[in-house]
Amino acid sequence: MATAKRIKAWTGDRTVSHPVEEALKLVKANAKAKFDESIEIAVNLGVDPRHADQQVRGVVSLPSGTGRDVRVAVIAKEAKAAEATAAGADVVGAEDLVERIQGGFMDFDRVIATPDMMALVGRLGKVLGPRGLMPNPRVGTVTMNVGQAVKDAKGGAIEFRTEKTGIIHAGIGKASFTEEQLLINVKALVDALNKAKPSGAKGIYIKKISLSSTMGPGFKVDTASAGA
Repeated sequence: MATAKRIKAWTGDRTVSHPVEEALKLVKANAKAKFDESIEIAVNLGVDPRHADQQVRGVVSLPSGTGRDVRVAVIAKEAKAAEATAAGADVVGAEDLVERIQGGFMDFDRVIATPDMMALVGRLGKVLGPRGLMPNPRVGTVTMNVGQAVKDAKGGAIEFRTEKTGIIHAGIGKASFTEEQLLINVKALVDALNKAKPSGAKGIYIKKISLSSTMGPGFKVDTASAGA
């Protein structure tokens, strides 16, 4: 009943494409839950991720941050472990942390590892892979510069990757953000997607964009207005 009531209260035209500023206004106006809803973007790309030359993956620093407290695990030892701890990592370890994760410990949102630990980290492929948490040099989560990687993760860096259907989903902030903060984040992500355009992509690359909040409706965005 509460759900039906909430849906009835939704405002705005969901059948047409809105300029990105207007879409953000509508998303914020409909984010009426009792908690600070996440604002999410879905980008439909003209790629087929089953082909190696059409996969889209990368990392982008959202200028306004994510509004989330990102829990970071770092697999490193000695000086690099100390560097990660100093940078604010939530959990740091080497063989001991790998064993904890194998045993079911999953209290983190991002995993960073030094290259010398990757033989160990390889054991976690079946656990971390399906959750999109496996450290990867392409997105800066396998690095000797663990201090910077931790700061980036805590400061608003997000990973993006195409799902099987060619769609990218990402959180771009919270309902409490200003429209300007959200707009800057949307444009930063779209810019990063444009830069990550794979060689095998043919035809229209960014086909559709929509914005929504956790409990609110989705609104279509005019792709050109978002920088596509």
